[in-house]
Amino acid sequence: MPKMKTKSSAKKRFKLTGTGKIKRKHAFKSHILTKKSKKRKLKLTHATLVHDADEDNIRQQLRLK
Repeated sequence: MPKMKTKSSAKKRFKLTGTGKIKRKHAFKSHILTKKSKKRKLKLTHATLVHDADEDNIRQQLRLK
């Protein structure tokens, strides 16, 4: 049986933390930034953790247990 490949899109978008949680970036920070407030753009800059409801799906895409 061939090796299980990870999803390339998930590989590019998610990173694992040292404790095994999954880190992600915020959306809506790439263009049309003039109408967004400075506070909103600053909050979108920082990475956050993936929600518990989505974590199993992402782990499956990354081929983690």
